[in-house]
Amino acid sequence: MKYISLPEEKVRRLSFYLAMEEYVACHLDEPDCLFMWQVEPSVIFGRNQVLENEVNLDYCKANGIKVYRRKSGGGCVYADMDNLMWSFVTSGENVGFAFNRFVNMVLLVLRKLGIAATGTSHNDIMIGEKKVCGTACYHVSGRSIVHSTMLYDTNMDHMLHAITPAQEKLEKKGIQSVRQRITLLKDYLKEDHQPKSTEELKAFIRETLCDGEYVLTQADVAEIEHLEQTYLKEEFINLIQQ
Repeated sequence: MKYISLPEEKVRRLSFYLAMEEYVACHLDEPDCLFMWQVEPSVIFGRNQVLENEVNLDYCKANGIKVYRRKSGGGCVYADMDNLMWSFVTSGENVGFAFNRFVNMVLLVLRKLGIAATGTSHNDIMIGEKKVCGTACYHVSGRSIVHSTMLYDTNMDHMLHAITPAQEKLEKKGIQSVRQRITLLKDYLKEDHQPKSTEELKAFIRETLCDGEYVLTQADVAEIEHLEQTYLKEEFINLIQQ
């Protein structure tokens, strides 16, 4: 599997990375590709979700949290520089196969770190009874794109308040804190030989899963930035699909 790198590594908008995985799926002749990324505080919600029902827009605006829609289904996610986003692009359109491959890759990484993680029927990754990683998938041009959020660390206040349903679900279930439903990977990386930062973790993941690198060109980046504009259009962000 090839790791996909950019010619210039810098923090970009979340919409750029959504466009990047779509571009990789449509234009790179590699059967399996992986890249990881981080963003400034952002909320990303699913293809079929209604923006106002999922996101606390007032809180996001007040706290500088950007809001984006993705083309895959699934729920609303908060992301920031302290957690790790994965994009996996593979040949074929069998959603079960793509999910299974990705979940098994994540489990391999965690188990090599000495963490007894498990997968669920909803394609989440659990440590004990707490979620550390969630996934979503969609298809384009005969390829499957699986993207995932791994909670290495995060701003808990933003996670709790930026996503509207989170608070409703917590109250409905009588849970006092989102911290009781999720867990942070950093809390399990205490040994000297284990990664101590997101950068060390990314290096470990690349070493474990990838056997080469493909570096995109500046021309590729320009095409990705052009494609990114489709994710920034108001009609896409506010789209309601029946």
